[in-house]
Amino acid sequence: MPRYVEESLDLPMAKVLQILQEGVMYGTTYFGVRTLKNPLDAWIYQELLHETQPDVIIEIGNANGGSALMLAHLCDNLGKGRVIGLDINQKEIPQHVRDHPRIRFIEGDARQNIEQVEKLISKDERVLIIEDSAHTYDMTLDLLRLYSKFVKPGDYFIIEDSIVNHGLESEIPVGPYEAIEVFAAENRDFVIDRTRERFLITWNPKGFLKCVSSGGGTAGTMPSRPLNRTAGRWRGTVRRFIPPILLEMYRYLRRR
Repeated sequence: MPRYVEESLDLPMAKVLQILQEGVMYGTTYFGVRTLKNPLDAWIYQELLHETQPDVIIEIGNANGGSALMLAHLCDNLGKGRVIGLDINQKEIPQHVRDHPRIRFIEGDARQNIEQVEKLISKDERVLIIEDSAHTYDMTLDLLRLYSKFVKPGDYFIIEDSIVNHGLESEIPVGPYEAIEVFAAENRDFVIDRTRERFLITWNPKGFLKCVSSGGGTAGTMPSRPLNRTAGRWRGTVRRFIPPILLEMYRYLRRR
């Protein structure tokens, strides 16, 4: 049964996110190509492209190619830029997307193909990275550590789907959200830019990482893995049974 906004003002946020997720997964397209992207985040991406004017956009995780095509069209409007798309399997990408002159697809594990990517980027080019691959903790952290070297001060490394277990429930105890926190704690060159979450609803909470320096500094105080997976499961259980307002009050008091 379809829902309409004026009839759904009392829906809890968790239900709203679930409805949006179903829309993204089963009905969202860009120029007719299936696109697994929250439209609110896609709007923020076009703002970032206009602000930062990247020469290269690295998209890790392409699925059907809809978001790669969107990024290429934005580059067309900017009059500059190209897209390097990496995915373990690119068989579902239509030929007309592959044929766009601004897109170069590379099939295989992005971790193993980093040398090939590096050959396609000159040292003075500005790079924006969007990571939307396996959404596991290990993969996300590996890609952050490997590919962050391409991002210059003022530019962004975006991690998608950190909403896993932080808005949308998952059986995976830890994922992108926790990997972001570990990376941001160990690498002082990047800060979490939450101003990019101004629509409130985002599939990338804490996922807009802005490069602020190129000193290569590391904090050296955060473990390279979460403390333990039991803690991740415990946090998921807490979120199910404690009212969100109490959790927000607890977080507010801790910050004071």
